[in-house]
Amino acid sequence: MRVGARLRAARLAQRRTVAEVAAAAGLTKGFLSRLERDRATASVAALVRLCAALDLAVGSLFEPAPAGEAVRAGHYPPIAFGGHGVREWLLTPAGERRLAAIVSEVEPGGGSGEEPYALGADVEFALVLAGTLRLSFTRTDGGEDGEGGEGGRGVEVVELGTGDAFTFDPGRAHSFRATGDAPARVLWVVSPALSEPPRRAADGPARS
Repeated sequence: MRVGARLRAARLAQRRTVAEVAAAAGLTKGFLSRLERDRATASVAALVRLCAALDLAVGSLFEPAPAGEAVRAGHYPPIAFGGHGVREWLLTPAGERRLAAIVSEVEPGGGSGEEPYALGADVEFALVLAGTLRLSFTRTDGGEDGEGGEGGRGVEVVELGTGDAFTFDPGRAHSFRATGDAPARVLWVVSPALSEPPRRAADGPARS
């Protein structure tokens, strides 16, 4: 049974290198590279260690590598990413580390909280599906507020309405708040996904 494609797909989804997975499974980098290309055969013990390293069920190795993984409408897992007046759901599979897509419903006046936060990712994208959203960024140049600024000096504000999209550096301290009289519905995409996935709603808030 050819298992290489399944192993490679699982590793890439987790944004892990061949060297990292090989070390975790007690194998050499060269052997795992050949195994992923189906140019080597592993012992049962080695496959069990690889599955443990990749958090895979052993039986899944003997299924065809999937074209992708669907998260069905009405079955989005709820998560708690902090804030107040915010409900959020994860749209990408929990094991996906190349990017994370989250949809938020933010009540009027609700948001991430007064204290700015930063994320350890390369890029973040926000699309306002409904309502209006205000993103406030802490300025690093000591300049005046941006257009529609709030809260005095040192803050740059971006106002987004329904259909507006915005791409930004999530490592820059920022906060968000729904404005207007109706809830805001926002699609967030973060790449790469955070090293630790957002916790499920039952676990309590992770961001404030």
